[in-house]
Amino acid sequence: MFKFVMPEVIFGSGSIKQVGESCVRLGARNVLIVTDQGVIDAGWLKSVEERCQEAGLAFVLFSNISVNPKETEAEMCAKVYRDNECDAFIGVGGGSAIDIAKAAAILVTNGGQVRDYEGVDRITKPLPPLVMVSTTAGSGSEVSQFSVIVDSERHIKMTIVSKSLVPDIAIIDPDVLATKSARLTASTGLDVLTHAIESFVSIAATPLTDVHAKNAIMLSSQFLRPSVASRFNMEAKEKMAMASLHAGLAFSNAILGAAHAMAHTIGGRYLFLHGDINAVLLPHVMEFNALAAPEKFRTIAELMGENVSSLCVSEACEKAVSHVRKLAVDIGAPLTLSEMGFEESAIPVISEIALLDACMITNPRDISADEVAFLLRQAL
Repeated sequence: MFKFVMPEVIFGSGSIKQVGESCVRLGARNVLIVTDQGVIDAGWLKSVEERCQEAGLAFVLFSNISVNPKETEAEMCAKVYRDNECDAFIGVGGGSAIDIAKAAAILVTNGGQVRDYEGVDRITKPLPPLVMVSTTAGSGSEVSQFSVIVDSERHIKMTIVSKSLVPDIAIIDPDVLATKSARLTASTGLDVLTHAIESFVSIAATPLTDVHAKNAIMLSSQFLRPSVASRFNMEAKEKMAMASLHAGLAFSNAILGAAHAMAHTIGGRYLFLHGDINAVLLPHVMEFNALAAPEKFRTIAELMGENVSSLCVSEACEKAVSHVRKLAVDIGAPLTLSEMGFEESAIPVISEIALLDACMITNPRDISADEVAFLLRQAL
């Protein structure tokens, strides 16, 4: 027996124009738009505001969001929502803006602090309507039951998992991706691939999640390079938007693994892009996990276009890992943690905290703090 959760999805060129009407269908009249400065600078906030005006919606803006969003920002966002008597959230952005909107939504109906909801299924009261507009082919937060927020006091990323966090409506417009830099396209694209691979080999994977994970692996392997190469390759943008959607649906239901557990922990202490951390860790975690799911890693190699028909299982696994490494090189992603500024002295603490992350539960191979430390040293 298994469950599969997802929001209503509106996908395609120009779909951002549906944001106002989508809120109206959910009964909203006065919405809080949660976004970040990058979205504002790219002009997409103006488009959202215009559609809200056309739909007769009043709106308020919250945009005080960090790259790795903090619990204090979620609390400020919830205060703005309450003070202005809003009745719905619109999240516009990547994972940072959408995760803040989700965390604030928890607080306005459930009360307390963000850390009260860390872990799995701790939300007890329904959330306000959530309409999420993705501007990056990366986080998958617009369709997931996750919110990942930094606890500023403990310097860790808290993972909140609940079906209550699945948005009501997710809007995914590939046109928005044309304003992303090559640097951000590479980082978020490797996050997509990590979502897809980790959810595919997760111990919570199901036939439904496998369908989405496999499509995401195939699409991102084929179209991430051309998407990074040109902002105007709209076929590549559309395919990466679809890959992100598939990966988001897969990991929302199958959860993730050791790469994300470690990336969350590192992201709580360093201001690194989440996708960059995954880019470095993914091949090392794949090598470690291959022992637990060799046939799945053979399938991953095949989905990436590698010819493994004449290879033994271990050789096929190596092909999958080498493909990921080559992809990272080709798109200019970081290859080591040290070049990003990670310090070896942090490894003992990171190793212990990573074991507590919810994503570690579904990693296909049992892992200890010593083994996490070994993987981190490999990634240096």
